[in-house]
Amino acid sequence: MKSLRTRLEGPVLIEPALFGDRRGFFAETYRANVLANLGITDTFVQDNHSRSGLGVVRGMHFSAGQGQAKLVRCAHGSILDVVVDIRRGSPTFGEWESHSLDDERMRLLYVPIGFAHGFCVTSEAADVLYKCSSYYDAAAEHGFAYDDPEVGVEWPDLELIASDRDTDAPPLSDIADGLPFTYAGRAQPDRFG
Repeated sequence: MKSLRTRLEGPVLIEPALFGDRRGFFAETYRANVLANLGITDTFVQDNHSRSGLGVVRGMHFSAGQGQAKLVRCAHGSILDVVVDIRRGSPTFGEWESHSLDDERMRLLYVPIGFAHGFCVTSEAADVLYKCSSYYDAAAEHGFAYDDPEVGVEWPDLELIASDRDTDAPPLSDIADGLPFTYAGRAQPDRFG
């Protein structure tokens, strides 16, 4: 596994080694000691799996309280995966970046605590798997509008399909003062080489 550069400080895009032949492929998608060398030291306690159709948008979600880091991959199909910096005091607060995750390159995206997460399905269907650093707690789940014009995420040019919860979510500016995450200002370890 190796990490690829990301624009925002915190998220880590990971590219696993793929070994394929006429029978199929093999890829190692999780190895704690290798991820630790890339700066990812979270203990993951829960795995989630979602299946969605073309144009489905899920996001922008985050967990308050102790927060929740995620390690996301697309096991079938393709998605545009999006993270937004929601750490108060961060020089990139409210900024976003996106990465294509699919079942061919098998890249993973580490979403640290202090970032909102969402994705849009860009294939007929997609299975998204993600490890979480805390257990699901409905009372801690929050979000803001995936189509918030102030954030300005550039979603794919598709008919977007969102849940009522995501459609009715407030803009980021309405919840910004109450966010529990603050920017620590510390540099990430040098994970490129």
